[in-house]
Amino acid sequence: MPKVTVDGQEIEVPAGATVLQACELAGKEIPRFCYHERLSIAGNCRMCLVEVKPGPPKPQASCALPAAEGQEIRTDSPMVKKAREGVMEFLLINHPLDCPICDQGGECDLQDQAVAYGRGGSRYHENKRAVTEKYMGPLIKTIMTRCIHCTRCVRFSEEIAGVDEIGALYRGEDMQITTYLEQAAAHELSANVIDLCPVGALTSRPYAFEARPWELKKTLSIDVSDAVGANITLHSKGREVMRALPRVNDDVNEEWLSDKGRYQVDGLTKRRLDRVWVRREGKLQPAEWTEAFGMIASALEGDKSSIAAVAGDLLDAETMFAAKALVNACGSRLTEARQTGMTYDVSNLAAVNFNSTFAGIETADAILIVGSNVRWEAALLNVRLRKAVKAGAKVYIIGPEWDPTYPATFLGSDLKLLNRIPKELGDVMKSAQRPAVIVGAAALAKGALPAALKLVDKFGLVKDDWNGFNVLHISAARMASLMLGFTLPGGMGDIAAAAPKVLLSLGADEMDYAPYAGSLKVYIGHHGDKGAHHADIILPGASYAEKDGTYVNAEGRVQFAEKAVFAPGDAREDWTILRALADALGVTVGFDSFSELQAKMIAAVPALGEEGLADYGALPKADSGAKFEGELAGYPVKDFYLTNPIARASEVMQRCSDELLHGADVKEAAE
Repeated sequence: MPKVTVDGQEIEVPAGATVLQACELAGKEIPRFCYHERLSIAGNCRMCLVEVKPGPPKPQASCALPAAEGQEIRTDSPMVKKAREGVMEFLLINHPLDCPICDQGGECDLQDQAVAYGRGGSRYHENKRAVTEKYMGPLIKTIMTRCIHCTRCVRFSEEIAGVDEIGALYRGEDMQITTYLEQAAAHELSANVIDLCPVGALTSRPYAFEARPWELKKTLSIDVSDAVGANITLHSKGREVMRALPRVNDDVNEEWLSDKGRYQVDGLTKRRLDRVWVRREGKLQPAEWTEAFGMIASALEGDKSSIAAVAGDLLDAETMFAAKALVNACGSRLTEARQTGMTYDVSNLAAVNFNSTFAGIETADAILIVGSNVRWEAALLNVRLRKAVKAGAKVYIIGPEWDPTYPATFLGSDLKLLNRIPKELGDVMKSAQRPAVIVGAAALAKGALPAALKLVDKFGLVKDDWNGFNVLHISAARMASLMLGFTLPGGMGDIAAAAPKVLLSLGADEMDYAPYAGSLKVYIGHHGDKGAHHADIILPGASYAEKDGTYVNAEGRVQFAEKAVFAPGDAREDWTILRALADALGVTVGFDSFSELQAKMIAAVPALGEEGLADYGALPKADSGAKFEGELAGYPVKDFYLTNPIARASEVMQRCSDELLHGADVKEAAE
């Protein structure tokens, strides 16, 4: 490890570190626009200039200069200050003075650095350069006259997203950053360039002119749009969530966020259930809580045990625990969270977990994906798989073809080919040091889990420091429900066979309600979606942004989300509705407050009280007689932007679906 001196302070830096990284290790703040820790080095903004001895007597770009033994680095010399001021003057030559109307105001890198290194006035008297408006789709607003050509957006699109859609045209003063052919940036991570842009060239189109950063309350939360569990911050103003931004968590989402997780939040205020409804003479009509609870109690009169609960995909662990406590207190065991009807064995949670972890899958050198469109089911996991491929991993996919953004071999859609492993796949997997298998929801629905476990021994997926057997869920609530035992051996079939008098639907909008025509269907949820249309009674609940809650992602990572805003109208947090319903039914559930509920849940499942990866133990022994059967006709996610009731209520997500997936020509109001 080389030793360098930064402003008179001697420090040791890791081999391969740059001078900029060495300065940061010494606690010095180096201004930069083009450099970003997760992108390749471009060295084109020249803002990070420092003085280095031995070396030429001139400022040098610290981001592209390797740190070497014996270097003396100065970050505060008169030469460095003058050089940075010169760079800033050049950057501001063509930059418009529109900070008062720029959405980046208050969180703009250029604004911050101009305070430190900008001149009081301009010495430039030539004609200023202007760039025509570009169109990058319904999510990204562009004012490219502000662009300083840092190329962060270009490098993100090529290196992280794997979609070469943004690049530079022309040369010199005429250079412009744009999408080729000026079409929309149509991929699931496109809006991350808004966070990366150090000026106001790329801003959020839906959020334009909505609020200033200092007006917003920031709340730590978890994205529930998929099973990745990306760490986010919800920015709210009054009772409305204005935007969601990613938080840095290297183990989960690094610092990226899918477009759905970022922009579905405008659906939190639309199509909301904010009062109680009951069905009278075939029509839903407004009612009071007492009337609704009385109808449920009447339906269960004589047999309280004829009650069942089905959990939706967005639920927190506390709500599911409260629902299970209520159903059990009534004498019933009918609870299920796999609302679409899957029935895989959940007696060993290691067999249905993403055991390699999201960060660990980057180190895999051979990957077999069975029945999963990873790009739509877990967009941020696809970023990790790209890293693995860049490091030399080979990827094989079984299922209908999709564009994975990296080289991959599609073996076909018939699961039977895994009964006799193709030679190429077998050779690659057996020779790999860290082989991995990812079993997706489409394969689980075909009952492929028992046969997939046979691949553990066949490919040597488990080694001393490696577990390459992974199941990728698509529901944010799935792992928590499995930990709580919120499932039945026969899945939804067991509930349908029991024909319960009362069916509690906890935000279950993807299930088939046809088998429950004779049941009193009670929908406890937050949006007037599919479940509410089938309901006989609607009890308005709270969304993930309106309650505290514990979530467990696909890799078994326990995470906690905080309440950002209050639920609208008469809507209540789900656990309070279930607690009040327990009183109406005359049963005891053992908690009267959220803290008591959480304490009881943690006492029942201690792993839910410890943030971090839960330990599910070793994989079970495979059934030697299990065989792969069936053809994978498609994947469960048919439309990336409309997978849950919040997204379906979101105007932005509807527009993305229409324009980016279905090619609709969406016109502005002025047109």
